[in-house]
Amino acid sequence: MIQVIQAQNVTLAYLKEKFALYKSEDEQFFTEWFDYIPKISELEKQSLDRVKNNYLNVLENAPLLEEAVKLVVLSPLLDLAGFYRHPFYIATEESVEISEKIIIDNEGNTEETKEIIKGKIDVLVLQNQLWLLIIESKRSSFSLAKAIPQALTYMLANPHPENPAYSLVMNGEDFQFMKLIKQDNPMYALSDRFTLYRRENELYKVLNILKKIGQVLS
Repeated sequence: MIQVIQAQNVTLAYLKEKFALYKSEDEQFFTEWFDYIPKISELEKQSLDRVKNNYLNVLENAPLLEEAVKLVVLSPLLDLAGFYRHPFYIATEESVEISEKIIIDNEGNTEETKEIIKGKIDVLVLQNQLWLLIIESKRSSFSLAKAIPQALTYMLANPHPENPAYSLVMNGEDFQFMKLIKQDNPMYALSDRFTLYRRENELYKVLNILKKIGQVLS
């Protein structure tokens, strides 16, 4: 029997149970988001100030839908991070499938069930066929807590388990990075959460981290 589950309906509890996924508490596991971060220029800061102001101005009228968040915030970030240029390239709406076999013993009747999780990655940054960064962009009223299990599912589906997988979940005003390493028991960690509702423009930090991730496998 085959059961299909949509990635947006997956929970952290499900991933922990089915894939033995666990969260690392070791600060040295995910240093890429705070250690030796590249600096950004004054011109880049000016561009990010415009992005922040554009987002907040547009948001005054109504909560932004997912496509608007990509247009107003994500696209400028990817440009400034250099992900539109060689050696990187962008894939959108990339289909992902990950499966898990489950043996059910019901009063002596053994049955094998295959659960398949299906979904589509919003934006995938690649380098030489390697998955570098998975980006899940949600509407402005969407909680990042709901996007994290979905992004982790896609990270588990990374066909290159020898390399760490990185992800950015965002809703236009909040941003959070993740790192996952696939081992016998896959392990992940989260960065701090960045928001546009602080006085300092935290898009500076988001761009810094995007640049650092771009350097990791370069």
